[in-house]
Parts: sequence; structure tokens; C-alpha cells
Amino acid sequence: MKHTLSVLVQDESGVLSRISGLFARRGFNIDSLAVGPAEQEGISRITMSVKGDNRTIEQLIKQLYKLINIIDVKDVTNLPCIERELVLFKVSISNESRSSLLEVVNVFRAKVVDISFHSLTLEVTGDPGKIFAIQQLLSRYKILQIARTGKIALIRDSKVNTEFLKNSFNYYNTSI
Repeated sequence: MKHTLSVLVQDESGVLSRISGLFARRGFNIDSLAVGPAEQEGISRITMSVKGDNRTIEQLIKQLYKLINIIDVKDVTNLPCIERELVLFKVSISNESRSSLLEVVNVFRAKVVDISFHSLTLEVTGDPGKIFAIQQLLSRYKILQIARTGKIALIRDSKVNTEFLKNSFNYYNTSI
């Protein structure tokens, strides 16, 4: 199972290197990594996606706490969260495909950030499901390049689990 870890660290040189070294020594691959300043000066938030079962992730979290400069580690996988990713897609276009591609852009509320006679560059922000869906549709147009930030996440204070709401909505729509 893929887990999302939110790690608060002191913003000092070598912190990310120590974390990635810990993962490498234990044979873990980090599927997604995003790092940036947190709400307090001198503190950074690292959001990682890592594959592993619950027991293995618990051990990994205990190991993270042993590292210098680690303030807090949370497995937010099963918590109500807001998750977002930013992706840039450069897609090959022709005169024939331009209008159908722009329809996809509108449906997914993507932004056209560059256009030429032969390509269109899109900016897409959303949850991982939205990113996956638009990438599937864009693949029929020949994707030339992709740049992806990795997932970021914050726990919802409202405690509303939107995944639960999506699943409930889908259940009611399919049973009608």
C-alpha cells in the first residue's frame, strides 16, 4: 500500500540527505517527494509517498524520529487530507487535434501556459486522481514532456474525508 508521510524538519543542510539515506539503507524507494518552507520560519515540511505495509511504515517512522533535526512525522494516509500535485504537460498538437485537446483542457480546468504551432504546454493542479485521469486522456495526443512536483498534503481540520464522500457519491450514482 502507498503511504503519505508528512515530516516537519529543522531547515538545515543535510536533513534531506539523512532522510533519503535512511530510506536507501532500508531498501525503500520514495515514489514522490515535495519539500518547502512550513508555517514557522526555520522549519520545512517534507511530504513523501512510500510503498509499504502498516508495520513497515511504523518502523520507518520510528527510525525517522531518531534522526537529527526531525520535529514531527505523521502518516496521513488514512486521515482526512487535502492533497494536491502540480504537473506540466507538453503535448504535441496539430491543427486537427487542437480543438479536441482544448476541450480536455477546459474539462479539467487546466491552464495553457505555452503554445506553439507544434505543441501545447499545460499546467494542471489537483488531487492525484485528477492528475492520473488527465494524463490518461492526454496520452492519445503524444505527451512530449512531463514535469511533476510530487504530492503535498495537509490534514483537514474539518475532519471531512473527501475520499469517503467520493465513494458514497459514486455508490449512489451507480445505484440509481
